[in-house]
Amino acid sequence: MVRLGVHSGLTAKPTPTGDIPMLKLSKASKMPCRSWSLQALDTCPASRDASGALVPACSGCYATTGNYRFKNVRAPREHNRDDWKRDSWCDDMVAELDNDRYFRWFDSGDMYDIRLARKILEVCERTPWVKHWIPTRMHKFSKFGLVLARLESLPNVVVRLSSDSITGETIQGSTTSTIATLDTVPTDAVVCEAYTREGKCDKCRACWDKSVSVVCYIGHGRSMEKRQRESVIATTGA
Repeated sequence: MVRLGVHSGLTAKPTPTGDIPMLKLSKASKMPCRSWSLQALDTCPASRDASGALVPACSGCYATTGNYRFKNVRAPREHNRDDWKRDSWCDDMVAELDNDRYFRWFDSGDMYDIRLARKILEVCERTPWVKHWIPTRMHKFSKFGLVLARLESLPNVVVRLSSDSITGETIQGSTTSTIATLDTVPTDAVVCEAYTREGKCDKCRACWDKSVSVVCYIGHGRSMEKRQRESVIATTGA
């Protein structure tokens, strides 16, 4: 479901054609909060390796299957790719988050443009009452280093650097995430138990918790599970 921002029409400036731009936030039924997202892969430059192939974690991306394929689900994500470029976008986002206490950036997509990353930083700085969770792979690009460090320094923001692995390998960082099978969960990780609750967070807020160093998501869906089996066999020969 997509919820149009209640403040957006009041604060956003008309476009040259006279249209009033509006924020388009998502509210997945399995999540405890709203999110702002972009189209998967199209805005994920870090989803591909040096050869141009999708990294393992992205090759079975949930945001390219199921309901995410429908036009009405894609439309707000495609809209957002242009909407964030408005001069008043940060003001609109701050006003829209007035009553939110948790927020997720990117249930699909990533902060593919450094200008977007800087705007997200501004929104987070101006909404200290909101706990922001930002999963990203943009740590692979050095030009994002400073803005990611500034985001990580904010007490109300958790930037989770995503590993490319689907068999539990982790990466360096104060707050990171990885995907694994039940047999390959890292010993130092907190396992996301949404897989036991039909994908629902329920009362868990580990992803927003700075004290949780590594969150491990159990791969789900036939496509991902197949890739995990192939990866385990390739690695262990078993």
